[in-house]
Amino acid sequence: MTSNTVPTPQTRPAADAGIRLGRALAARSSSVRLQAALAAGTHPDTALVPLLVERCAVEPDFFVRDMLTWALTRHPSPETVPLLLAEVRDGGRQARSQALHTLSKIGDARGWDAISADVLHHPDDDVARTAWRAAVRLVPSGREADLAEALCSELGRGDRETQRSLSRALAALGDAGLPALRKRKSAADEAVRTHAAATRHLLDDPDADFEAAVAEAQRVAALAAAPSVPDDAPAPSAADGASASPVPGTSVAQVAPETPEPDGMSGLIAPEGPTVAAAAAPGDRADR
Repeated sequence: MTSNTVPTPQTRPAADAGIRLGRALAARSSSVRLQAALAAGTHPDTALVPLLVERCAVEPDFFVRDMLTWALTRHPSPETVPLLLAEVRDGGRQARSQALHTLSKIGDARGWDAISADVLHHPDDDVARTAWRAAVRLVPSGREADLAEALCSELGRGDRETQRSLSRALAALGDAGLPALRKRKSAADEAVRTHAAATRHLLDDPDADFEAAVAEAQRVAALAAAPSVPDDAPAPSAADGASASPVPGTSVAQVAPETPEPDGMSGLIAPEGPTVAAAAAPGDRADR
């Protein structure tokens, strides 16, 4: 009797499955690649893990890369974590970023081995940002303060997006990050002080907008830098203001110019109320 059962990825020879998946993941169409990554996660096959890790390093489409990460999380961590750690250690820019991201999603304690000073302070902002996010998810209990100190050494770095990522990572550490942030309040670099103050604001209000937190930090810094008036400074008196004159030896009354009176109105007192408007020429009405 002939069976009509369609073979699944688990029952196909490993070599054949790898060839099929490799071709699909290299297709020109991003939707084809996305479906291939989805299939690899839906029907896990440990023989395909090296190929999935390899594709993470070169896949140009964000959504396909994220699906590759999901597919890797569906496989046993003993098969995926060692390969991902090797990518962080030896891979290029995208390989490192995607491997760090995937390790943070897997959540295996061994992923912390990837969080080194090299990646936390990496000159490439994308690698560093991914490392910051991964670090706060993988940090072992009791190491949060050490991580906060390392992250705070990056305060003031990069553009707004980079600074936002760092602030969010520090905020995720909670109170463990407070001592390191307090030390940066007196930093010589104004950008570091402002970034630290904005981060502290996010700690107090995690839902706050980062731009608003930066603006508030700048406002507080400007007020603190403004010169203050001594409490015992004498206030200027009305007599002082009245006697002051821009011309030495004269009074204000002597140098004040005389206001010419309108023609035909000399010696008259301006009437009150609506009469003033009536006395004006039609072309000079105030409501024109």
